[in-house]
Amino acid sequence: MSQVKSGDTVSIHYTGTLTDGSTFDSSEGRDPLEFVVGSGQIIPGLDKAIPGMAVGDKKVVEIPCAEAYGESNPANRQSIPREQIPAEIPLAMGLTLQMQSPDGQHVMPVTVVEMTEEEVTLDANHALAGKDLTFAIELTSIKAS
Repeated sequence: MSQVKSGDTVSIHYTGTLTDGSTFDSSEGRDPLEFVVGSGQIIPGLDKAIPGMAVGDKKVVEIPCAEAYGESNPANRQSIPREQIPAEIPLAMGLTLQMQSPDGQHVMPVTVVEMTEEEVTLDANHALAGKDLTFAIELTSIKAS
């Protein structure tokens, strides 16, 4: 039976959970996730767990935040005057907005994390930054490179 090596295209079914046991993502009810092992298409900690697996293998992988979405960076939080947000946008805690990067080249998601009458604080960190993750995975296919 062949085993996965870097450069192979693989498919996995997965369920991702946080340390409190809550599920943040799952392929259940969807097609398996397909990616090239070692290409940087998925988080590093999960990418490192795949080589050596064979079709049908299952495992649970605990991934520290440094090998997932990194630490939460305080520099990615910014307070802006409330009047800079268009009045037709109903602001609420946890709301995700799309903002243009300072160079105008990229659109990035930001989350409303604090609000006062005068200011709104937006966080551009990934929603899973600073969190340790656990993935239950099953390898469903290997296409050798």
